[in-house]
Amino acid sequence: MKTITFLARGFLSCVVGSYVIATMAQSADFEVPRTRDGVPDLQGMWTSNTITPLSRPAEFGDKLVLGRDEAIRLEAVVAEYSAQQDLPSDPDREAPVKGKIDLADSYNNFWFDDGTLVAEYNGEYRSSLIVDPVNGQMPAYTAAATQRIDASRAERESRGRFDGPESRPLAERCLLSFSSSGGPPMLPILYNNHYQIVQSPGYVMILVEMVHDARIIRIDDDPLPSAFRPWMGDSVAHWEGDTLVVETNKFNPSQRFRNSSDNFQIVERFTRTAEQRINYSFTIHDPETFVQDWSAEIPMNLTDERLYEYACHEGNYSLPGVLAGARLDEREAGSN
Repeated sequence: MKTITFLARGFLSCVVGSYVIATMAQSADFEVPRTRDGVPDLQGMWTSNTITPLSRPAEFGDKLVLGRDEAIRLEAVVAEYSAQQDLPSDPDREAPVKGKIDLADSYNNFWFDDGTLVAEYNGEYRSSLIVDPVNGQMPAYTAAATQRIDASRAERESRGRFDGPESRPLAERCLLSFSSSGGPPMLPILYNNHYQIVQSPGYVMILVEMVHDARIIRIDDDPLPSAFRPWMGDSVAHWEGDTLVVETNKFNPSQRFRNSSDNFQIVERFTRTAEQRINYSFTIHDPETFVQDWSAEIPMNLTDERLYEYACHEGNYSLPGVLAGARLDEREAGSN
């Protein structure tokens, strides 16, 4: 889906060119603002939406940095795609068929906010958010991870994917945002890519637009006891110059990032590089799952848009219906 989006939304070349020139000029003489306690001020409303996908489309191979003309071409294609998708729906179209429902049957283009621009990081247009490995792809799973994933899948199937709420995904239960929007890592997705950062001495809070996640990051603090496994892990940070470095581990056992292990660790870096830009990057360390560490870089841009409450009701309304449907299927199967 992201590859399709990457080839489908954007601005005209004059807008893109002026934006990048202004951003690079601003960065050259930028002085990092500071809070009252003297640390870099990261506060504000930020968005990470972009048409650049996490993993690199095959057409670019090992090419991370795109030329300006390539970026403009991709954004123009995306703009044309958006214009087509914004046309009124055909009121006489046929009803969707079970098992063959297109995304447009659930969400039309109005709801999407995955950006219009290719990600621009340190003055470079990027073909993927992943920067290491050089091919822009997530590393392969280890043999042990593959066995663990297969065993976990078999266990879920054996107890029934619809036997109770515990068997359903966290996002469906309105416990955490989906696709790691809340993180860590904090990944841009189809919509709700806004983050509000608030700082106080010893803490950084990141309020996530998707669902209702709020990350509390402690500065220069001791880690939690090993038995504590909170949602979004145990995040402890320190400052390296003007960069906030956040180390997170001890994730809740129910929270898995791309089939991560219990020993999943991530290091994130937040650097204010311009008045309207934070460079956000992360490195994944999980040798029990991936054959090597891997890293990504994501620009976060200041926005004057407001963050509205995301009232997640799947867990309130849809989940009882899903489970009731499963009970009905069981009764019908038993009567045959």
